[in-house]
Amino acid sequence: MRVPDLAEPEGFSEIFDAYFGEIHRYVAQRLGPDDAEDVVAETFLTAFRKRDRYDPGRAGVRSWLYGIATNLVGKHRRAEIRALRAMDRMSAERDVPGLADVVAVRVSAQSLGPSLAGAIARLNKGDRDVLLLVALAGLSHEEIATALGIPYGTVGSRLNRARKKLRKALGGTDPMEGDHG
Repeated sequence: MRVPDLAEPEGFSEIFDAYFGEIHRYVAQRLGPDDAEDVVAETFLTAFRKRDRYDPGRAGVRSWLYGIATNLVGKHRRAEIRALRAMDRMSAERDVPGLADVVAVRVSAQSLGPSLAGAIARLNKGDRDVLLLVALAGLSHEEIATALGIPYGTVGSRLNRARKKLRKALGGTDPMEGDHG
């Protein structure tokens, strides 16, 4: 996507139209639909307010928006942890669509939904953010580094650490097998 002139409201509306759905899905998968509307609205409001600081040479619009959204999800971290822990408590037999099911499908471990949600809830914030940007948003390591403002190598380290912790928590099953972002 070409970068529209963000100084113009029409230019920013192009960005909103192009990325709203994608950002909303990511936030809803992390926090649930109840909190997603507010966080996504805040994401685009923040982006609009800071549009004069956006540097297309530094980050693509998509990475920039995911960075803002991930930071705002961090402010709602307690809600995310509560949602993940609630999924962890659900019995594996119940067919309840929600955060754990979506995460499980995206990381190729659908049958481990409740266990996976609990394991993800126990990850530290940095590892969880990297893991979920790969699993839910499909961002590359470079996009994640840009979105989170961390070195490229740190993305790989955090993802590797998260995978090891999840593998251990899930009895040796790699929840991201075949997903090499």
